[in-house]
Amino acid sequence: MPRRPSFIIAGERIPLGQSRDVRLVISETYTGEKVHVPLRVIRAKKPGPTVFITAAIHGDEINGTGIIHDFLFGDLIELKRGTLILAPVVNVFGFESHERYLPDRRDLNRSFPGSAKGSLAGRIAHTLMTELVDRCDYGVDLHTAAIQRTNFPNIRADLNNPQARRLAEAFGCFMIVDGKGPIGSFRREATKRGCPTIILEAGEPWKVEPSVLQIGTQGIRNVLANLEMIDERPLKPPFLAKVRKTQWVRATVGGILKFHLSPGDFVEAGQALVTNYSIMGEEQYTLQAENNGIILGMTTMPAVKPGEPICNIATLTAKQLQRYRTKMERAKTDPHTQAFTDLATSMDVVDA
Repeated sequence: MPRRPSFIIAGERIPLGQSRDVRLVISETYTGEKVHVPLRVIRAKKPGPTVFITAAIHGDEINGTGIIHDFLFGDLIELKRGTLILAPVVNVFGFESHERYLPDRRDLNRSFPGSAKGSLAGRIAHTLMTELVDRCDYGVDLHTAAIQRTNFPNIRADLNNPQARRLAEAFGCFMIVDGKGPIGSFRREATKRGCPTIILEAGEPWKVEPSVLQIGTQGIRNVLANLEMIDERPLKPPFLAKVRKTQWVRATVGGILKFHLSPGDFVEAGQALVTNYSIMGEEQYTLQAENNGIILGMTTMPAVKPGEPICNIATLTAKQLQRYRTKMERAKTDPHTQAFTDLATSMDVVDA
């Protein structure tokens, strides 16, 4: 339900029709200086939904920061109703030190809903829940893959929640991975709290990638258009695959990898994914896909040890695979879906 015209966040009252930068206190330094999360709050003249967009909950995942920057300083939007809250850096501790985690080595994205008397991570999580989530109707949280990995852009959401499903389908990625999310994750607890939240997983850590910015900024606009907060025509992908099962393919021996496929590629059961060579260049084995699917994520580090993850495949049936392949081929000649087909060929890590 839309919030009341009176809106207070970080101790500041912001009336309808105004935009303001505010600083939400989340902790203190060793010297007692306040640590803030910077927020841009944009309010339309008319009341409506309140939506947050967050990035860098993991401090090294800065593609989301770039997406929010592009959204703010790219093509201007005119918010016709509601309130938009943008947080380009949530984990300011990790962002400053180029680290994924907080100084207490806890993962902020496993610490929700937190506690006012808990650990550093728990206290920050509690502040974000009470100061941000409890003031919002919907949320979009921006992420990338973990260190030495990359993700093909995909949305993750609890599709059993009708409003989370609405956001996930509106965003406009090729793929939605269905699930509530890990215990303690931001989107799981925010959705449980009554603020349906989805996440975008896209690209690599420590990078701001043009292809990821493109899908991220368009996805935010698509969501706002779906919520009737802006007057725009959403850009839809050529297909939308909803999957529940994903599987990591792992190395069996140590060696150097030669990749045969890239994130976003379709793959058939039995198809070669990577070939592993010894340090002296002798071929050791070729890993093959066990199921049909789409490559959701991959390692970016060609040197591996036994058991290390190489390729994450979202499982599809044979009929789904053929249908989506056909739609992708047709989309290559359609100017309305060119942005998405360009994206599908812009994340190559293939070297063979």
